[in-house]
Amino acid sequence: MKNRLQLLKVIAKLLLLVVLLASAFVYAMFQGGFVSWFLFYSFIPFALYSIMLFIYPLSDFEVERSFHSHDYKAGDELEVTIIIKRNLPFPLFYLIVDDIVTPSLFHLSTHQKAKAMVTPGFRREIRLSYMVNELPRGEHEFTDVRLKTGDFFNLFEKESTLVCKDTVLVYPSFVDMVYRPLESRYDQGMTTSNVKIQKDTTMATGIRDYQPGDRFSWIHWKSFARTNELMTKEFEERQSHDILLVLDRQASSAFEQMAMFSASLIRAVIKKGAQIGMLSIGEDHIFHGIRGGEEQQSQLFYHLAKVRPDSRFHLAKVLEGEGINYQQSAAVMFVTSSLTKPLILSVNNYAKRNSSVIIFLIKEKGDSYTSEEKALKAMAVARGIWVKVCFEGEFEEAFAEVKKA
Repeated sequence: MKNRLQLLKVIAKLLLLVVLLASAFVYAMFQGGFVSWFLFYSFIPFALYSIMLFIYPLSDFEVERSFHSHDYKAGDELEVTIIIKRNLPFPLFYLIVDDIVTPSLFHLSTHQKAKAMVTPGFRREIRLSYMVNELPRGEHEFTDVRLKTGDFFNLFEKESTLVCKDTVLVYPSFVDMVYRPLESRYDQGMTTSNVKIQKDTTMATGIRDYQPGDRFSWIHWKSFARTNELMTKEFEERQSHDILLVLDRQASSAFEQMAMFSASLIRAVIKKGAQIGMLSIGEDHIFHGIRGGEEQQSQLFYHLAKVRPDSRFHLAKVLEGEGINYQQSAAVMFVTSSLTKPLILSVNNYAKRNSSVIIFLIKEKGDSYTSEEKALKAMAVARGIWVKVCFEGEFEEAFAEVKKA
């Protein structure tokens, strides 16, 4: 039905054009004189152009889109160049070019659309560029380019949508953060320790007499067979800076700052030579194992580029229901924008495992640090949990108080 209506509209416009042309000719025949014939002959080129434009196929156009890079950081500028090519140099009076992209791309930009009008004339190739002056974090998809043109009388408007898919991945921005290893928790309270010591069971350096509490797997069976006395392997002690980052993906106005802080922390830890993993808790729970190196940083940054605040439950409820599986030698760092009593009580379970535990409370610039949050911080410290309030613009000092604790 819709196609029939479109066909009827086109036929009606063609008939209208013929009627106008015939009217001009009849007027010139009966009126005579220079003016009437001038009007008729002047109208003929416009009418012929309209008919030719009706026949001209917009499928003749080809579109390409180019970027300087496909990976950007939040806050960077993006220059997009659209290249339009065609084979037939038909003179076009105007051409409206509309780049179809996800609205999230212009969330922070002064421009809200990628749309422009050009006068192609006889040109076979047209280049258009536009800027997005402040990129938001995320994955932004460019899907199509819509072209639209028409004649002088606006009787015939032609539109074509050309598929041209591209993706731009915008990583979270980061700051140069100085990472310092966290303090360890002991029965006597909190104390500062540059490293956490654990035994490397892959490398035995000697044997000693068996002591109560030694693991069964540490027994040196060859010496027991030879001397009939229980001996235990001695292992090389190594330093562990392993960290597990837990990201709270509950909806929050400070979520972009949380992503920025997480990226800065990951970069600082790996730059220090330590290992880090991440548990991202939202609608789905995504776990990245504890590793180090540039590849690990790239994987974590890729996740932070695409992650969304889509958690339907508070972090405390998730921790109570499922918990976190991690190696006990790793320090656990929670990144959230909401500090509550249930969260502290849930996190307290991990502080009891002889692991360093810290909650980073992320706030936007200008936010207040309430008296309720101060009381909750004191409650957390009493349970051996360090709480650090980090305001946007002050992330560099996130670990400044570690040595003072």
